[in-house]
Amino acid sequence: MISLLISFAVLIVGYIVYGRVAEKIFAPDDRQTPAIAINDGVDCVPMKKWKAFLVQLLNIAGTGPIFGALMGAVFGPVVFLWIVFGSILGGAVHDYMSGMISSRHKGASIAELSGTYLGKAAKWFMRLFSVVLLVLCGTVFVTSPAVLLDKLTPDSMNGTFWAIVILVYYLLATLLPIDKLIGKLYPIFGVLLIVMAITVLGGILFSGGKYTIPELSFQNLHPDGTPVWPYMFVTVACGAVSGFHATQSPMIAKCIKSEKEGRSIFYGAMISESVIALVWAAAGVAFYGTTELLSEALKSGASDVVYEISTGVLGVFGGVLAVAGVIICPITSGDTAFRSARLILAETFRLDQKKITNRLLITIPLLVIGGLLTWFASVNDDGFQTVWRYFSWSNQTLAMVALWVATAYLLKKGKYRFGSLLTALPATFMTAVSVTYLLIAKEGFQLDQTVSYIAGAAAAALLLIVYLIFLIKKLRSVKR
Repeated sequence: MISLLISFAVLIVGYIVYGRVAEKIFAPDDRQTPAIAINDGVDCVPMKKWKAFLVQLLNIAGTGPIFGALMGAVFGPVVFLWIVFGSILGGAVHDYMSGMISSRHKGASIAELSGTYLGKAAKWFMRLFSVVLLVLCGTVFVTSPAVLLDKLTPDSMNGTFWAIVILVYYLLATLLPIDKLIGKLYPIFGVLLIVMAITVLGGILFSGGKYTIPELSFQNLHPDGTPVWPYMFVTVACGAVSGFHATQSPMIAKCIKSEKEGRSIFYGAMISESVIALVWAAAGVAFYGTTELLSEALKSGASDVVYEISTGVLGVFGGVLAVAGVIICPITSGDTAFRSARLILAETFRLDQKKITNRLLITIPLLVIGGLLTWFASVNDDGFQTVWRYFSWSNQTLAMVALWVATAYLLKKGKYRFGSLLTALPATFMTAVSVTYLLIAKEGFQLDQTVSYIAGAAAAALLLIVYLIFLIKKLRSVKR
């Protein structure tokens, strides 16, 4: 338990100290944000700071920091380190830079920013890659809440029924102005999400010794011997570093009223999400007692594990409250996943989104594809896990690209010394993670472990060397 409490404290200190470092490097000023300069009444709409924070938190806090944290807990308490330091040094920096750079480019998506700072080829790659990721994300966030709702309702309201209901809601949330549905519901959902996390943690901590949270250990406790590198760093994405957030931050970048609100909204929401991930990682091992039992329970599905932990720790009423929070988490990310996909495609085809017909033209095909993938996940025994694995890898690859985009931005702004290292170092790390996983995983090339490790490290080193050569040239030109 002491390790968990220290982890919470480090996250808070990280927000206060490292968050200010990121803010100082970016240097927000008093220029008009898209919410003020554009204010189109649909996507660029001014929001109060507290509301923008809650919308950002709920956008990014899908099943990732819950399901991902539970699956990551199978490796043991070592997962605490990745959640804490991955968030402070990588994830929160990633989210802050994605949101703030977007704000300075009229709310542009990560795909458009990639084109601006990495070239035309990167823009088209990221357009395709981002939309695929968002559709996969939306599918994951239809399937998981539908399964949980199925458990809480009569037999007539089964998983298929709830999947249809959720998709209809996604249609409305994707089409309507952001302040009409999302802006009104999210503050309520935010309170429930916070209460859920507090009650689950309280049930574990004050169980009278029934549940014991293990202390930090560097030992790999995965019962199947799955190596920590790179699997844990892909399994736990949304609680540590997540490329999905690079698609969500530009949406809120269109709504902030001042650049100086950015640290609280973008960096702060990521730290808050990491707190949620820590709660569920700790709860998973504490409730089942060993990583072996947790791993075995996860074979029936992460939704079942969430249900068992919630009802087991808090009883029927508390369990319903907690599960309701877990249902809201994915739904409030799924709707904005499809909304972000709409915005990226609108940028690509230059379709004015003030017109409802243009919004429908993009939204309907996206939701049809999401519905078909949801059906695939429901009729195949390993359907959800398959979609999740592809989502996880593509998620971390997008984070890698977003961090390199931020590095290129900082270099262009003259941040030649420590400034660009803020993003270059986590970008290098995520390059190693993504390349290694692609080479070694069964949904990838399934190469030998040693070969995959060497190739992943070489890819990361190559990009770091390119960055350092460019940095040295710039430093020399500045001295002249």
